[in-house]
Formats: sequence, structure tokens, C-alpha cells
Amino acid sequence: MSSLDAWLALAGAPGIGPQTCARLIERFGSPQGVLDAAPEALRELGLKPPAISALGRPDRAWIDAVLRWATRPDAHLLTLDDPRYPPLLRQIADPPTLLYVRGEPGLLADPQVAIVGSRNPSAAGREITREFARRLAACGLIITSGLATGVDGEAHGAALETGKTIAVLGTGPDRVYPAGHRDLARRIAGQGALVSEFAPGEGPLAHHFPRRNRLIAGLSLGTLVTEAALRSGSLITARQAGEQGREVFAVPGSIRNPLARGCHALIREGAVLVEEPAEVLAALAPQLRGQLAALAPVLHGGGADGTAWPDPDYRRLIEALGFDPVAPDELIRCTGLSAAAVSSMLLVLELAGHVSSCPGGRYCRART
Repeated sequence: MSSLDAWLALAGAPGIGPQTCARLIERFGSPQGVLDAAPEALRELGLKPPAISALGRPDRAWIDAVLRWATRPDAHLLTLDDPRYPPLLRQIADPPTLLYVRGEPGLLADPQVAIVGSRNPSAAGREITREFARRLAACGLIITSGLATGVDGEAHGAALETGKTIAVLGTGPDRVYPAGHRDLARRIAGQGALVSEFAPGEGPLAHHFPRRNRLIAGLSLGTLVTEAALRSGSLITARQAGEQGREVFAVPGSIRNPLARGCHALIREGAVLVEEPAEVLAALAPQLRGQLAALAPVLHGGGADGTAWPDPDYRRLIEALGFDPVAPDELIRCTGLSAAAVSSMLLVLELAGHVSSCPGGRYCRART
């Protein structure tokens, strides 16, 4: 068997999930080492007879079917030891043994923000989702979500207008659920990535979606919930993000809106209340210090006069800044932006080297 064949044989064995797989590789050194292990040694580690039998006689037809899928031009198969495997995902308690990717696998390692929420959002929830996704994507962050109807679909679509997006699937990589998102999935595969831990051919089974949610959280620096009811599955994603040590953000809403109650519950539990996309950037800025190249449109898109900056709010702020120090209050008055937005955007621009802080809490353009 080739190394990839051995990975597939291990991943395809019944009853062997990511944690068991990791334990087996730690014990026997490699997937091939697991396949070569004596049945008695596998039994001692708690494996059931069907799993031991599958490891002794791997399903060659299934392995060949997956390998045929992987020959497609946009198809990629990432094992845990693949250098393209996303580092953040490798840090969670149960990283997938294999990732099936359609599109750009390199995006999985880029800085991401997950945006999730209700499958039936209000008109305001849709608008807020699109605003956050569009502006964060314009700043070079990858927008990650689950391809569901509602907030997920709005986040993916808006992100494609200004940047890139990743959809984590609850099916195999050759299936699209819901079917109404086939065109959106095709666009994502061409301008981002579709990723799944489920093999080609697997359908939308109920137990797949909690597993999908942990991947959404695990791939991302932070998870933003824009609108959600108390029993929304997006709260599971947000809480998994918190358990994984990632940032959790929530947009507040009216106390009379039942779709705001999930966000309010997260805020009570410690999620960061955000009203502007720039507040998400500011919260993530310490983690982005070593990855500023990911903010390419903000860092490299603008000329000295600000006209080439893709995000209109950044463009207004750059145009209001000069080489003489100016107070944030003056920038707020000139731009019409909120105090929170100006503060957060100045932080990002300072990290990027475009703005210098001056005595007295003032700011000016950095001299290059």
C-alpha cells in the first residue's frame, strides 16, 4: 500500500474516529504501522472486531473510488501529515484524519472568521450578515461558514463580492446540501474552497452537522453569530469555538426579536458584543500581527491619496488623515464613522504601518 492508501484504509475503518485514529498512530507510528499491527495489540487498545477486520483487509473498492475522486482538477485530499493541513484545525482535540477539499486548499491555513446564524434570519439579520462578511472579506480575512440556508448563505455570497470564502460541508465533497445552493457551491469552489471530513458519496445525515460545526470553529480565529434563536445550531458552533480557545462575537438585537435571544445568551456567557466589523478586526489584531499579509487589500491596495482603497470606510478615513497629528474626534466628525469603527480601523492601520500614533492620543499618516 502507498502512504495515502494506508491513510484511507485507516480513515475508512468502521468505529475509528479522529481521536481513536490519533491514538493508534501514536502507538504504532504511522497508518501503515496500524495496518501491520497484530489483532491482539489492536484489541488491547479497545478496537471492536469490525474495525480490526477492516484494518486487516482494507476495502480496496472504496479506496479506489476515493482516489478516483481525487484525480479531479479541483479535488484535493489532505492527510494529517500533509503540510497543507490547516494548523489551527490540527490544534483541536479531534482533528479530522482526512480533509476532502474542492478549490484552493491553501486557503485553509489563511486567517479566517466564521460567520454563522439562523437559517431563517430577519431582513435586518441578512443585511447585518452581508455587511460584516463583505467588509471583513475586503480586509483579506477568509469568511468561513456551513453553506446552510439563511445566515450561512448570505455570508458566503457577500464574501465573494470582496474576497474569498470557505464552506464546510455536512456531506461528502461531491454533494451539495441544500440543493438550492448548488450554484453558490460552484462559485465557492472557484473562488475559495469547499471542505469536508466526509468521503465522496456521503449524504446529509443528522449526526454530520455537529461534526461540521466543530470544523467551522476549528478553522477560524473567531466565530461571529449575527442572529440566532436560543435553540439555534449556530450556538453550538460558537460554544465549540469558545471551548477551543477561540474568540466568540455576537451582534445584539431587539429584546422583542426572538432571533436575537441566542446572541444575547452568548453575550451573557462572555462573547464579545460587536456592532461594527472593525471591532472584530480589533479583537483579532494581536493574533494577526504575524499574518498581516492576509490583510492585503488594506495593506497594499491603497495609494497615498486613498483613492485605490477597496473598503469605502478605510478610504474615507485615509482621506481624512494627514501628516499632521489629528484627534480621533476630528476623524469621527470628518468621516461620519462611529467612534468604535474609527478606533478599530486606526489600530489595524497602525499595525499595518500606514498610521503612526502621536502624543496626546492623536494620529497621522506614517511617512514612508
